[in-house]
Amino acid sequence: MFESTIFAHILLGAIQGLTEFLPISSSGHLILAHQLLGTIGNLDLAFDALLHFATASAIVIYFWKDIYVLICSTPVIPKKIFSQQKFSCNEEVVLALIAGTIPAVILGLILEETMATLFRNPLLVAGALIFGSVVMFAAERYSGWLTQFTSVAYGWRRGFVIGLFQSLALIPGMSRSGMTISAGMLFGMTRGEAARFGFLLGVPILLGAGAKQALELGIAEITMQMVAGTVTAFVVALLVIHLLLKFLQNNTLYVFIIYRLILAAGIVLTVTIF
Repeated sequence: MFESTIFAHILLGAIQGLTEFLPISSSGHLILAHQLLGTIGNLDLAFDALLHFATASAIVIYFWKDIYVLICSTPVIPKKIFSQQKFSCNEEVVLALIAGTIPAVILGLILEETMATLFRNPLLVAGALIFGSVVMFAAERYSGWLTQFTSVAYGWRRGFVIGLFQSLALIPGMSRSGMTISAGMLFGMTRGEAARFGFLLGVPILLGAGAKQALELGIAEITMQMVAGTVTAFVVALLVIHLLLKFLQNNTLYVFIIYRLILAAGIVLTVTIF
């Protein structure tokens, strides 16, 4: 069957690698792709998680120098917390990343069953694409608006709020990248800075989800087709990270907003007609 071929898995991997970092929702596109290609069995969610693991690995490789510096900055943080010393910029980033990871972990565990059933509805994806577009438009229109609540460049409060925005991406169609970039912009970050922070914030969540599903699958259940799709997602993701960061230096999010709205309209029309 077509849906079980290596081509289908490679195509899904390419879609994941392309859409994970573009603010157009990778999970939403994967759900639509599964609908078009047909299911790959009861392992749909597990394979999707492996693809997320691949794209998270691409972040680690691309930003390995930044991640190494942040890891080296971590051991002194507890001491500074108890002694109330001032944190360095890198230490603030670490605290912001930790605080930002908490909401997605908690909500992800609470909504795990819902994500496997209700959240895989194409019409829900369409609605999320539209709502996410509104959030992204607001970020472009009201950049810096959230600085009235906290002006610390990379404080834990900012990280926590950006983490709440990231949690919206548990709903397919919202886009983790789109929400974290939007939140960062609302805090006055440039698009590139917001994207960079959002990429780093996604590492624990994406790696954790992928590792959890891989363990639940068991090595014996991971097929060559899955491996091919996972490798494809990794390679494409590396390229997309580089190109998106360059694109955001001189361009707005409006092109992605337009794409999301067109895709949402297409989904609604397709579901309604067929």
